[in-house]
Amino acid sequence: MTSRDSLRINEIFLSLQGESRSSGWPTVFVRLTGCPLRCRWCDTAYAFHDGERLSVDEIVRRVADYDVRHVTVTGGEPLAQPACLPLLSRLADGGFLVSLETSGAMDIAEVDERVIQVMDLKPPSSGETTRNRYANLERLTARDQVKFVIGDRGDYLWSRDILNQYRLADRCEVLFSPVAGELEPRRLAEWVLEDRLPVRFQIQLHKLLWGDRPGH
Repeated sequence: MTSRDSLRINEIFLSLQGESRSSGWPTVFVRLTGCPLRCRWCDTAYAFHDGERLSVDEIVRRVADYDVRHVTVTGGEPLAQPACLPLLSRLADGGFLVSLETSGAMDIAEVDERVIQVMDLKPPSSGETTRNRYANLERLTARDQVKFVIGDRGDYLWSRDILNQYRLADRCEVLFSPVAGELEPRRLAEWVLEDRLPVRFQIQLHKLLWGDRPGH
């Protein structure tokens, strides 16, 4: 198998979607190995390495075995692997409701239009702000989402500025979430309310239920 017809997979598992518009739904997660970014507070660094190389056909078969409708392709950074694009299309062909969790650092121009894109823009405390590909924002539609994971007041102000500069709330749904263990959720919630921001505040449901355990 080559990188054109297979992917290195860190894990495939069933859990509840912990964030985004689909929070709470039983979801199969396909976590791809590898990421070109090194965000300071990354909570999936275990997916940077290792993994099993599987064909697109085998991945789709394993997903179907779980018998649920929602599927999330995540990482790492899924779009760093060329075969991610055909995988997304095959999953959509299979009737699954497919979402892609992407860092915003990779070009999304070729992503299947049936796939819901959840793009994670990187604020200053991540250490990877320069990797944001702002041209991607023009490709988002009302069915997509932009996520800001916020670690401090500086991140919040930066995120608020980007929200306004690119009129993101007019383009798609916008999510604000605190970095777990660094920013008290209530503080972020209060900032959002003070500024009347048109965003959805979220806490990661899966961490409330299972903590930082891989595979949840």
